[in-house]
Amino acid sequence: MAGQGRQRFRYWFDNTMSRGTPALIGWLAAVSVVLVVALSTLISVFDTQRTTVGHAMGEVWKSTVSTFKLGDATEGSFIYRGLVIALALSGLFFASALISLLTSGVNKKIDELRKGRSLVIEKNHTVLLGWSEQIFPIISELVQANASTRRGCVAILADRDRVEMEEEIRKVVGHTGRTRVVCRTGNPIDPADIDLVSPQTARSIIVLSPGGDNPDAQVTKTLMAITNSPTRRQGRYHIVTTVADWRNHAAAQLAGGDETLIVDADDIAARIIVQTCRQSGLSVVLQDLLDFEGDEIYMSAEPSVTGKTFAEALHAYATSSVIGLHRAGGAVQVAPPMDTVIGADDRIIAISQDDDTVRTAPWGGVLVRDAIAPVTKREPLPERTLMLGWNRRAGNIVRQLDSYVNPDSTLDIVADVPDAKIEIDRLAYGLDHLSVSFELGDTDTRAALDTYDLAGYDHVIVLCYDEEDAQYADSRALITLLHLRHMQQETGKRFQIASEMSDDRNRRLAQVTQADDFIVSDKLISLLMVQLSENRHLYEVFSDLFSPEGAEIYLKPAGQYVRLGVPMDFHTVVEAAREHGHIAIGHRVARHSTAPPNYGVVLNPDKTRQVEFGEGDRIIVLAED
Repeated sequence: MAGQGRQRFRYWFDNTMSRGTPALIGWLAAVSVVLVVALSTLISVFDTQRTTVGHAMGEVWKSTVSTFKLGDATEGSFIYRGLVIALALSGLFFASALISLLTSGVNKKIDELRKGRSLVIEKNHTVLLGWSEQIFPIISELVQANASTRRGCVAILADRDRVEMEEEIRKVVGHTGRTRVVCRTGNPIDPADIDLVSPQTARSIIVLSPGGDNPDAQVTKTLMAITNSPTRRQGRYHIVTTVADWRNHAAAQLAGGDETLIVDADDIAARIIVQTCRQSGLSVVLQDLLDFEGDEIYMSAEPSVTGKTFAEALHAYATSSVIGLHRAGGAVQVAPPMDTVIGADDRIIAISQDDDTVRTAPWGGVLVRDAIAPVTKREPLPERTLMLGWNRRAGNIVRQLDSYVNPDSTLDIVADVPDAKIEIDRLAYGLDHLSVSFELGDTDTRAALDTYDLAGYDHVIVLCYDEEDAQYADSRALITLLHLRHMQQETGKRFQIASEMSDDRNRRLAQVTQADDFIVSDKLISLLMVQLSENRHLYEVFSDLFSPEGAEIYLKPAGQYVRLGVPMDFHTVVEAAREHGHIAIGHRVARHSTAPPNYGVVLNPDKTRQVEFGEGDRIIVLAED
């Protein structure tokens, strides 16, 4: 029985001790009181000066309250002196133990705070799940998007140390203005950890691709953890994420459901590379549309245009460029037929500086008719394209290029990847407008590049190789780009270049001074994800803009629409493009084409301002061809 009693006492004692620092302090206080009272009682018993019981009790009290002092141990018996010293030493021991426990408890609390395990109490914030290099441009853009918001917040959950995350964000992103960035440590595939960043009250959730060998599997698990969590909210989530391999799109969509917008990163990158290599200056236009520093795409209801045609709406906004309609039923139309009638519940899709600048303005309807050039039919000409390098997106780039180029066009590929020939032979059977040739060769030495007739090509694509060391791969692409620029200067022959790099920091290192030297990177995908997190309806808009079947952005010769050297306002340019069935959204001045940061590109100009175009100038339009 005694043994069972000891076991029960030990079990009870272990349970109390497992409660942490408060339990330890409680036990220490109890034991301290018992020892102090017991030793003080013994001291009073052996005190030869004691006369009464009351005096003895007073001495017990006096000894108890003066525990942390040595007291007068110079008089009395040896037993008395020893007990006084023992009492003082026990007081020192328990005081030291108490300080140690308090220090341990404080350190434990600091460690817990460092790990970031407390609940985020926010509403209408943006949640980022996971960690990759994409997180820095995403945070920067969210800061820009929240510039007019009083209390913006970004909550991050990643399997990393909280302090390290905060320091890295502070180093790369810098000051975040009104936007607070809150980091928490946890596993993005654990629903309990995800709850730390309060997804139930978030405006949107961005799931980052973690990189590595199979990033799409991690993304799929995270989507399942969000949508199947027992604590999920009743309403729909607004989730944005990417998949690296288009073959994993269906699985990720099943995991995220219709609450999730999934961007095929490699597919979008391939389409942008193809469009950029064929349109000098297009990179600047795309950058302007996707970031929050210049003009973006907004949707706005405007009763004053109800009942009017889409063609009439093009002139209704002086400082915004109308590009489409968001119909009452939810459908999105980019560049609809000009005679489309705008309904009462339709919203205008427009390029504007901010959401509150999409406003109508009176227009007298005056056009400079003499400045509008007659509509003429232009015969499509075959195009020659050179691709230097090879990576996992190259096959998709070939397919996309075939959708854009004119019949009888050619693509010559040079790369030091022997296996590329196998995929090219397989692709060749499904191409309609493009004939492809492959040559095994070096792409980052001047001697090798001199063997190719670069002056005979219309477009050049420089791809970043799939190297384990991304910095080394970027260095190779950068060297190739520098050689091409030098060769352009020597020959005087200009051709559009789309150069790709995996790390956006190397773009800044390259000091790109030409608009068509646009380097496609993960940053562009990051910007797109932020746009979609702010407005899910932009998914259909950008899908149309990046698809060869829809209306794309083109920079066409100004002389195709208006007469050169004739002053006019931009209303006249808009009308000239409308007669071609196109939508004018800006222009590019040739003499400023090498001047950063806009390289002569003017997106969404004020339609009332006077312009005059010369040789080499371009009109930026939305058109299907």
